Amino acid sequence: MLSRVADSLYWLARYIERAENHSRILDVNLQVTLDDDHIGEEGDKSDWEPILDALEDRKLFQRLYAVTNAETVCEFLTFAQENPNSIRSCVAAARENARTVREYISSEMWERINSLYLWLNSADARQTFASSAIDFYRQLVDFAHQFHGTTDATLTHGEGWSFLQAGKYLERADSASRILDLKYHILLPHGEQIGGNVDTVQWQAVLKSCSAFEAYRKLHTGQVTPWSVAEFILLHEQFPRSIRFCAEQLDVALHAISGSSRAHFANEAERLSGKLCSDLNYAMIGDITRAGLHQYIDGIQYRLIEIAAAMREEFCEWIDPCADAVA
Repeated sequence: MLSRVADSLYWLARYIERAENHSRILDVNLQVTLDDDHIGEEGDKSDWEPILDALEDRKLFQRLYAVTNAETVCEFLTFAQENPNSIRSCVAAARENARTVREYISSEMWERINSLYLWLNSADARQTFASSAIDFYRQLVDFAHQFHGTTDATLTHGEGWSFLQAGKYLERADSASRILDLKYHILLPHGEQIGGNVDTVQWQAVLKSCSAFEAYRKLHTGQVTPWSVAEFILLHEQFPRSIRFCAEQLDVALHAISGSSRAHFANEAERLSGKLCSDLNYAMIGDITRAGLHQYIDGIQYRLIEIAAAMREEFCEWIDPCADAVA
């Protein structure tokens, strides 16, 4: 497969996944802030600045907006063309990558992503957003689910599909790590230790941001606790949005591309992904929290960046117009 095609498929999957993850985070935060007791400008900042920090967009936001509240943050992360990580920018970048590889993807895949792009830029989308932002974000998540389902059902599961899988799961793992770190490092009250008296509603929001609340509840029927949430999102073997599961699927995709056995590695990307899988397979939440959960998550994010860089090195120096916005 041409490196240009592999590049476009990889970034197509990453941008769709990023748009979906942003939608989940904003949806949940809107619901949580409906019931909190934060009022005034400082209350708005405490509700919304952590989201900007988690997505590493605060500096750009502050250059564009004078006030931090639900309206400005949602506008910035959803529609702002100046923000290369806004949902609209991600969908536009995904569509552009899909357009360049029309002959390699199914017509149904193109129709799904083109429909999403046209709807997101329509007056109808703005009207839906104005009347109910929560419904708007849930509709975006539904669009993403439809795209993933269409891809799995209509695209040959060959090399191109593996590049899509690699992009999707790498982006998903990065997003899950940021959501978890948002609570532990940014929202955790100053001076409070992990496992202290934290707000249960926020822990539930972390789970809901990853669509993990129901799956978590099937395993844990008691109080939602910080360490059990962290363990579930980091280390659960079978939940499709856990970091461990994503790392495994990323490793499977990389080995499918090279054709090498998972017991060995054929390139640096596979070596790094295999090492990450091994570390997650043998990790214990107690050891992680004692060493520092924020530091551990930071390390996961850095290792994902290393894998992405190794893929770029192995499969040619990919050039993507929006790649500079990607960690």
